[in-house]
Amino acid sequence: MKTTTWILGVLVLTAASSAEAQDRRTLTAEQRAELQRRQEAMRSAPRPIEGINSIWIDELTWMEVRDEIASGKTIGIIATGGVEQNGPYVAGGKHNYVLEAMCDAIARELGNALCAPVMKYVPEGDPENIRYPGTLSVRQETFRMVLEDVANSLRSQGFTDVVFIGDSGGNQSGMSETAARLNEHWDGAARAHYIEEYYREDIWSCEYLEEELKIFQQPDICSATRDLYHDDVHYSSIVATTDPERIRARQRMEAGLYSINEVELGPLERTLEIGRELIAYRTGITVRAIRESLAR
Repeated sequence: MKTTTWILGVLVLTAASSAEAQDRRTLTAEQRAELQRRQEAMRSAPRPIEGINSIWIDELTWMEVRDEIASGKTIGIIATGGVEQNGPYVAGGKHNYVLEAMCDAIARELGNALCAPVMKYVPEGDPENIRYPGTLSVRQETFRMVLEDVANSLRSQGFTDVVFIGDSGGNQSGMSETAARLNEHWDGAARAHYIEEYYREDIWSCEYLEEELKIFQQPDICSATRDLYHDDVHYSSIVATTDPERIRARQRMEAGLYSINEVELGPLERTLEIGRELIAYRTGITVRAIRESLAR
């Protein structure tokens, strides 16, 4: 009965607010004050049901986000990926899938952070790359404006620190410049942090793969692109932890092509284990860098 009464109350408030908001310009001062009172009552209403265990803002209800912020989760992470060609085996959203795994792990390790939905539209830059079917690109100025708008949204809701991480090289300058501009504009009311280490420190986990996991790719260079394949063990294994179909694991096994850069990826459990170790490794790098930035 209590829950039903609560729901009816919110519905009445919502309906009244919506109808009155449509004619806001015709409201008297008293009516505007009443509308504001109703909206504030709705924003402070208690959550009627238990929430879910997620760090993704778009998976949470607005009340769950509100309560998470109130509980101390005041770091908002904006992660930028991309959609581009990655060779014949890996889906175009490779960077987004990596961040699906990474942002979740980073936020949970921090303990006081939530992740905004991964930004999938980014500057892909190279005209040759954009010509590949399925590659989607936006201009740098568009990218920076979206970053700024999303960050301002988070700040307005009570996030005190906004963290930018990016999984693609073309995203880095835009995030760095946006963080600097926001800090100047916010003037200490909140802080923006560009975490370069997420992408740059031991880029593509080259050192970790060789020194810790004893995985040696060919040609023996630290690059995410070898023989025109924009793919490597680092990316394939992390993406596989989100869904092996995204690296076409089954199809490649059936065709005898389940390898990359002369490294055999199979069996599937081996791929997933490598991916999990890389997620833990790169989470450690990123969380350390975020905490250092917060301390500054």
